[in-house]
Amino acid sequence: MRIGLLGGSFDPVHSAHLALAQTALVTLPLDEVQLMPAGQPWQRPPLGASPAHRLAMIKLAVGKAKGLQVNPIEIDRTGPTYTFETLALLPQEHEYFWILGADQLENFCTWREWSTIASKVQLVVAQRPGSKVAAPAALAAWLTQHNRHLVHLPFDPLDVSANEIRQRIARGDSTCDLIPEAVGQYITEHGLYRRHSA
Repeated sequence: MRIGLLGGSFDPVHSAHLALAQTALVTLPLDEVQLMPAGQPWQRPPLGASPAHRLAMIKLAVGKAKGLQVNPIEIDRTGPTYTFETLALLPQEHEYFWILGADQLENFCTWREWSTIASKVQLVVAQRPGSKVAAPAALAAWLTQHNRHLVHLPFDPLDVSANEIRQRIARGDSTCDLIPEAVGQYITEHGLYRRHSA
């Protein structure tokens, strides 16, 4: 199978995440795209919602969308989340496509064992507001040396960020245009992203 992997903190999952997954599914094309919430991102400050809440929100967002799946592999592990360890645990008979935003690509060579990651997946890059699609020098050299390339995903950047959504919720502003309705209801029911949330 050709499987797309879309990782991230998903704190919370929002419309741009889903649009990116759907675009990759159709454009590449893929058999499925798996959304993989990070358990404990080692390069990020503490997240606003617990792993259990973030996983529940992604399941609500994906719902029964054809071709989209939720993979809790990184939530189920303990300790910091490293992508190269995740890839080693996935079934090896499939062809994997790691979907990145251009902002993530800029920092890719700071990831633990980044060259191992690049050797195991096809890197797919989508434009993000304020970022240009250009491989860091070390990655560009590695790709040339190994006769590999980046796949550029045609994707109209959506100016949506989880940080903005959290700020809106904290202020009591509407987020109905940024997140799925079911996710918004879940956030309200559980009091997430308020001044004091879990």
